[in-house]
Amino acid sequence: MRKLVLFLHASLDGFVEGPNGEMDIGWVSYDADLEKHAKEILSTADTVIWGRGTYQMMHNYWPSVASDPSASQHERDHAEWIEKTTKIVFSTTLEKAEWNNSRLVKEDIEGEIKNLKQQPGKDMVILGSPRLAHHLMQLDLIDEYKITVSPVLIGSGLPLFQGLKDKINLKLIENKTFDSGAIGLVYQTVR
Repeated sequence: MRKLVLFLHASLDGFVEGPNGEMDIGWVSYDADLEKHAKEILSTADTVIWGRGTYQMMHNYWPSVASDPSASQHERDHAEWIEKTTKIVFSTTLEKAEWNNSRLVKEDIEGEIKNLKQQPGKDMVILGSPRLAHHLMQLDLIDEYKITVSPVLIGSGLPLFQGLKDKINLKLIENKTFDSGAIGLVYQTVR
């Protein structure tokens, strides 16, 4: 069975977006170590799960990166990966998902995720989309939490965990320390 994996960057004080809604821009300790770590995580997935806002932001940025001569090799490699990867967008307001290999789902998020888990393939990864992640946490649909904690306190913003009504037991299965001072944590949901 495929797993649903949440992969997010967080500040040490537990925020995934800054006070003005910015996602990890400028405060994540992103370097060659984290690039390698992200590539390892994404190599286990063949499907990206997004909410509307993250999908639109990514669609506005990544398609042009592959041909951008100023982009790094890591950025071009990621742009190529994301272009080929299946993208599932959950939104009740978006009218269509036009990006290559994208599919829009407007209802029954729980049933859709459970169905996707039963299909053959690699894992599915939620990249960004913290509000969607909060909803999926509440439904207990996330199987692994792959969180990179940056050594910064941003003071306010959108918390990593929000709105949980029931306890979710987790088991630490991996941790890494990076030269930047960031820590990579992998927790598996215990059911």
